[in-house]
Amino acid sequence: MRMEHNPILNSPFRAPERHWILNEDGSMSGVMREGRRVSQYYVPIAPSTARQAQGDLALDEADREGRAFRPNALVNRIREHVARWRREGSRHVTHETARLLAHWRSGRTTPPLFFCQIEAAETMIWLAEAAPHGVAGREIIAELAKLGEGAEPALFRIAAKMATGSGKTTVMAMLIAWHTINAARGRKRFSDAFLIVCPGVTIRDRLRVLLPSDPDNYYQTRGMVPDDMIGDIRKARVAIVNYHAFKRRETLSLPKYAREVIDGRAPTGIETLETEAQMVLRVCKDLGARQNIVVLNDEAHHCYDAKAGRSEEDASPDDAEERGRNKDAARLWINGIRAIARARGVRVVHDLSATPFFLRGSGHAEGTLFPWVVSDFSLIDAIESGIVKIPRVPVSDNALGREMPVWRRLWPEIREGLPKKGARKAAVFTPDQLPEKLLSALHGLYGHYARLFPGWMARFAEVGRDTPPVFIVVCQNTSHSKLLFDYIAGYQRTETLPDGATREVWVNGALPLFANVEDGRPLSRPRTLLIDSAEIDSGESLSPEFKKLVAPEIESFRAEVAARQGQGAAIRLTEEDLLREVMNTVGAPGKLGEQVRCVVSVSMLTEGWDANTVTHILGVRAFGTELLCEQVVGRALRRVSYDPGADGGNGGAKLGHGSGGITLLRAA
Repeated sequence: MRMEHNPILNSPFRAPERHWILNEDGSMSGVMREGRRVSQYYVPIAPSTARQAQGDLALDEADREGRAFRPNALVNRIREHVARWRREGSRHVTHETARLLAHWRSGRTTPPLFFCQIEAAETMIWLAEAAPHGVAGREIIAELAKLGEGAEPALFRIAAKMATGSGKTTVMAMLIAWHTINAARGRKRFSDAFLIVCPGVTIRDRLRVLLPSDPDNYYQTRGMVPDDMIGDIRKARVAIVNYHAFKRRETLSLPKYAREVIDGRAPTGIETLETEAQMVLRVCKDLGARQNIVVLNDEAHHCYDAKAGRSEEDASPDDAEERGRNKDAARLWINGIRAIARARGVRVVHDLSATPFFLRGSGHAEGTLFPWVVSDFSLIDAIESGIVKIPRVPVSDNALGREMPVWRRLWPEIREGLPKKGARKAAVFTPDQLPEKLLSALHGLYGHYARLFPGWMARFAEVGRDTPPVFIVVCQNTSHSKLLFDYIAGYQRTETLPDGATREVWVNGALPLFANVEDGRPLSRPRTLLIDSAEIDSGESLSPEFKKLVAPEIESFRAEVAARQGQGAAIRLTEEDLLREVMNTVGAPGKLGEQVRCVVSVSMLTEGWDANTVTHILGVRAFGTELLCEQVVGRALRRVSYDPGADGGNGGAKLGHGSGGITLLRAA
C-alpha cells in the first residue's frame, strides 16, 4: 500500500495499527508497514549538502536535512508495560480508578475519547498505581524520581507528549477526575487540590471548562465521569493561572520620584515587593488551605531549569530576543512551582505539551526531549489517525531551475530588504518597498487560497454557515507585521497636493479577499486582523505603541459590539478584552471574529488559539528550530470535521480542504 494523497491509516479511537515508513532523513517514504511506530524524535547532526525534494506532509519533512532519529527509550519501555497492563485487565488499581477506566474506554463520553487521550491518562495511572507492584515499574519510578535530584525542592514531573489538536484539555479533566474521586473516597495517595499553570490568558480562559463550577465543565457536558461520581467532582478545588502570576507584585504603588526619594533615605531602600509567601497565598487563593497540590502544566515546554555556562556564540541574532524571553519565562515558571512546593507541598507535576523539547538558549542540547516524558502521540501519529489536518508545502517554484526553491529558504533571501526593529529606517519604509521575493511568496500562497475560497464557502453554505477559511502570516517583529498588514489590508497615507497642501488618502488592500480598504474607503468590518500575541496574552495593558498600530481595528470592532449588544457593552470592553475576544473567536459562528480571513501576527500565534478554519500559513521570520516550526504550524492543525471514512479511518473531508489540510510556507 502506498500513501498517494491520503496519509490516514488508522481510527482515532483505537491504538494505531499501521504506519508509514520514514526515510533516514525523516521524510515520508510512502510505504506502509503494519504495527505501531516506535516513539522517536529528531536531533541536530552535522549538516548535509544533499539536495532533497519538497514533501507533502508534516512540517515539510524534507527540511529535516541534518537531523537524525533518536528513539525515546523510556517512552517505549513504558508503552509496552501499559499495553500489557491494559490487555491483562488493568490490575492493581483502586475500585474508583477501575470504574473510570471502564467508563473512558466504553465510548460513553461525548464525544468518545481518542485513543491517545486514554493512553496518556492510562500511563499516568499505571505509574501511580500499578507500577509499584512490579520490579520493572519500580525501576522506572526511581529513574523518574532521580530527575528531580539536585534541585530544592525536588519535583516529581511526568509529561505526556500529545500533538496539537489531540485534546490535552480533555486529558487534564481525566487526571483531575481520577485524583479527585479517589481522594473523595478516602484514598490518601491522591489530592483534590489542583493548580493549572498555562502560558497566557488565552489558554487560561479556555481552561475554565476544568472548573467543576463552570456551566460548561467537561465533567458534565462531556460525560467525563459516571453520573453517580459527579458529586465527588464538585469537591475539587481548582485554580487556573498563567505563569505571569508567579511574578512578585508591588505592594505599594508609588510615582517614580516618590520612590527615589524614599529609597534614598534608606541604605537598602524600602521593600515594596510581595514576599514569596504572599505570592503563594495570592496564586493559591482558590485552593483555600489545601496542601499537597497537584500541578498541571499546559504547554509545559515553557517550564524547565535552564543550565548556565553553555556557549551561545552560534545563536542567530534573529531570534536572540525571543530566546531571552523564553529563558525568563522558564525561570519564572519553574521557580513559581518550587515556591508552591515549599509553602504547600506538590504531590506531582503533570506536564502536557505537543513539543516538550529544550530550545536553543536553554543550556541543554537543542531539540532534546524532556527526559521525564512518559507518553508520546506525535504529530505524524495524529495525521495517520485523522485527528489533525494534513500539512502540505507548495512546490510551484521548484520549476525555477534553482538548486533550492526560494520559498524553502525565504528568510535569508529577504531579511536584508526589511527594516530592522526599532531602526529609523522603519519609520520611512512603505508597503510598496517590500522585497519582491516576499511579495512573490505572498501572492503565490494567496492565489492558492483564492482558488480554494469559492469551494470552501459553498460547502459551508450546505451546512448553514458562511465562515471563511483563514490565512496566517507570522512575522519577525512589529515593523514587519505592520508593513505586511498595510500591504495586504490597505492603509492611510499622506498625499501632497500641487499647491503644497496635504491630505490623508486610503490605499486599497493588495489582496482583494483580505482587503480592509476597498474603492478608497475602509470597510465597516475588517477582514484582516493585526495582532501581537505577546501583547494580548500577557494579561497586562497594551503598550502605547501597539495600541496606536491597532487603533482602527479597535474602533471597528467596538462599533460592531455596540451594534450587537448596545453602547454600554462596547464601552465596558477594554482594548485588551476586545482584541482578545476577536482573536479567540476567529472562525467561530456568530462571534466577533467569525468573518476574519487573514491574521498578521508577530512572533507566533499563542498556544491555545484553537481556530479550526485555518488553511494557509506564511512564515516571514527566522525558524531556527524544529520546535518553533512545529509550534507555528500547530496553530492551524485543528480540524473542522471528523467525518469517519468508510474504512473506519477519519476522512474529515465533509467541509472541504480546510477540514483535512493546510498549506504552509515557512521562511526558515
